[in-house]
Amino acid sequence: MQERESKKVEMVRGENSQKTWSTLETFTAWCNSHLRKAGTQIENIEEDFRDGLKLMLLLEVISGERLAKPERGKMRVHKISNVNKALDFIASKGVKLVSIGAEEIVDGNVKMTLGMIWTIILRFAIQDISVEETSAKEGLLLWCQRKTAPYKNVNIQNFHISWKDGLGFCALIHRHRPELIDYGKLRKDDPLTNLNTAFDVAEKYLDIPKMLDAEDIVGTARPDEKAIMTYVSSFYHAFSGAQKAETAANRICKVLAVNQENEQLMEDYEKLASDLLEWIRRTIPWLENRVPENTMHAMQQKLEDFRDYRRLHKPPKVQEKCQLEINFNTLQTKLRLSNRPAFMPSEGRMVSDINNAWGCLEQVEKGYEEWLLNEIRRLERLDHLAEKFRQKASIHEAWTDGKEAMLRQKDYETATLSEIKALLKKHEAFESDLAAHQDRVEQIAAIAQELNELDYYDSPSVNARCQKICDQWDNLGALTQKRREALERTEKLLETIDQLYLEYAKRAAPFNNWMEGAMEDLQDTFIVHTIEEIQGLTTAHEQFKATLPDADKERLAILGIHNEVSKIVQTYHVNMAGTNPYTTITPQEINGKWDHVRQLVPRRDQALTEEHARQQHNERLRKQFGAQANVIGPWIQTKMEEIGRISIEMHGTLEDQLSHLRQYEKSIVNYKPKIDQLEGDHQLIQEALIFDNKHTNYTMEHIRVGWEQLLTTIARTINEVENQILTRDAKGISQEQMNEFRASFNHFDRDHSGTLGPEEFKACLISLGYDIGNDPQGEAEFARIMSIVDPNRLGVVTFQAFIDFMSRETADTDTADQVMASFKILAGDKNYITVDELRRELPPDQAEYCIARMAPYTGPDSVPGALDYMSFSTALYGESDL
Repeated sequence: MQERESKKVEMVRGENSQKTWSTLETFTAWCNSHLRKAGTQIENIEEDFRDGLKLMLLLEVISGERLAKPERGKMRVHKISNVNKALDFIASKGVKLVSIGAEEIVDGNVKMTLGMIWTIILRFAIQDISVEETSAKEGLLLWCQRKTAPYKNVNIQNFHISWKDGLGFCALIHRHRPELIDYGKLRKDDPLTNLNTAFDVAEKYLDIPKMLDAEDIVGTARPDEKAIMTYVSSFYHAFSGAQKAETAANRICKVLAVNQENEQLMEDYEKLASDLLEWIRRTIPWLENRVPENTMHAMQQKLEDFRDYRRLHKPPKVQEKCQLEINFNTLQTKLRLSNRPAFMPSEGRMVSDINNAWGCLEQVEKGYEEWLLNEIRRLERLDHLAEKFRQKASIHEAWTDGKEAMLRQKDYETATLSEIKALLKKHEAFESDLAAHQDRVEQIAAIAQELNELDYYDSPSVNARCQKICDQWDNLGALTQKRREALERTEKLLETIDQLYLEYAKRAAPFNNWMEGAMEDLQDTFIVHTIEEIQGLTTAHEQFKATLPDADKERLAILGIHNEVSKIVQTYHVNMAGTNPYTTITPQEINGKWDHVRQLVPRRDQALTEEHARQQHNERLRKQFGAQANVIGPWIQTKMEEIGRISIEMHGTLEDQLSHLRQYEKSIVNYKPKIDQLEGDHQLIQEALIFDNKHTNYTMEHIRVGWEQLLTTIARTINEVENQILTRDAKGISQEQMNEFRASFNHFDRDHSGTLGPEEFKACLISLGYDIGNDPQGEAEFARIMSIVDPNRLGVVTFQAFIDFMSRETADTDTADQVMASFKILAGDKNYITVDELRRELPPDQAEYCIARMAPYTGPDSVPGALDYMSFSTALYGESDL
């Protein structure tokens, strides 16, 4: 019987082509690769399947299902029954069997048996293959083309001649297991070596049995397509698990890369915020220092240091503050787009904390500048008063010099009657002079008191000098009274007195006092801040000059009295010793002081003229600054309003809007030289100690603040558009959708404020197709949406919040469940993953990132070193603590 069947097989093989023989070997090897799992195999495909038992076993192995109970009898009817059960099972899987009957299989029909096996291979090994919406043969071919595309000399176009050189099989193995084949050493002109290498490696390392013969393939003009497909499908199934792991690893790498980038942005924000707050902390005590300096030079140096701070040190910090806010907004946008929780900076480093600290800095800065200017004014006033005190004190001390000694003289004891009367009259004149000097002493005391009240640094020496003058003045008063009493007692003995000397003394003393006062006034320093003030001084000086002719007449009259005395003395030979007994003021002294007054007048004229010129120069500086400030101030306000309109009424694509805003920013930055020129004019004004300007309402502080706000506003507007582009690209929102969102938002933004109230936002959603009714269910849905777009309950919805909401409604993102499923694939369906698995499947840096952050797995199926990838996945999306 066995001999007869063997001859039958040999006959069939002889009748069929070499192609049929190759197919037979391939199908036999394919069947044995599955039957080995059931502990059996076949040697002769047409003989071993005749009773139907191994055929049913093969179907159970490859389908994973149980077939009907087979018949164990040896009769033909039992065999036909078993084969029919197998064929019925194949048909139940949607396979159409054409011209294949159980009788032909039982009779050992090779062609029918091979056709049945091919049908099984197509249904269970090839039909389920799907690549980019193609399936079965086309899907398998596309998979081969994709995997071998990077390899030279490999061009898979079919399942016959494209595989003859063996490079296609080697490329598939090298693509998935590059350590198994040194592809660079393979040659296209050595197909036998290539094929045998691929078949041996597949059998040894991939558990794919050797289904083809290398010499058979090389020696055949067109290798059997079914055999090649059967063998290649084994490679597909062998590598499909690796494909899933690669996909899972790519997903994890993507998620971890996003997380690492966000953590770096958070660290950068924390450092920049910390540095800025530290600079503010160091700067505020310096600005709060209000310890005044004693000299004008020292205070002006403080003012110069403050100018350096405003001009050199603060502007870079303004840029850092603006950049910090931009980085914070960009980070929050990226976190929202990657479905991560919002970033909360560490305590004390929120944007609001930085703004509060910055506000304190600017408040202290404003107070510091006001204090500097007030201190400069105070020191200027103090210097003026101190000089005035010294001049008056010097004049008074010069006048009092020798007066005490004169009052203590007892010359009246040996004087004649005429001498006594002369001494008495002289004393009366002295008392008149003393009374005239009372006003100067009071002025000296008043100036000293004012210097004390203004906290003059050299007040002790001023007080000591003032006290000395007052004590001397009191002593002079007492001595004067004592001498008068002595002269009056002696007057009864003396009767003669020269009336002319008396008259001379009475008129000379006031005139002399007037001249001393005039000299004092002409030498008095002055301080003015406006042209009107200097004009007032000039007018007063002109009025003084108008009195000089009358004063000259008085001088001539006094000199005439003295001349008359001399004439009488010469005429009557009176023994007057050539001096006036009633006064020490000589005609020469009067003429000398008069000449001095005449000399001081033109000097005063020159000083007033120079001061008038200086005030005119200051007025020109005021007008120059005012003209520029009155142009720059409205320009800044106009640009602020234009930016407000641009941010609301944007047209074109976001890229066009961004380009337009950057060009607009460039035009604003190009205006900076005019700001610098105005700073220069402002510095000239401060150096000239000009404290007010009636030609403009703008101060340099107004211009600086407006300029800084303008730069910050355009930067924020550009950042808002960049975030919109980031949102659009990340969420897959088209430009048309973005334009529709912007048009809807602007339509309901009635007041052009850039925000929507709740009712406006509700109307906007309805216009975009949202079904939000006025019933309780609709109100609850709208309340849920409002909690998303207005989490702080401010009662308004910004355009950025509106875009974020719409993007979440229209786009898909990675979730914690997706990442968890990816880790499960890498872990081989286990509830935990090991360190070795992470390092094998992920890049080194991201593998170490996971190992450092994953908690140990504590489930009942735990093994040493097991890690909990589930809690790690939820933590990535803020659903638990990392």
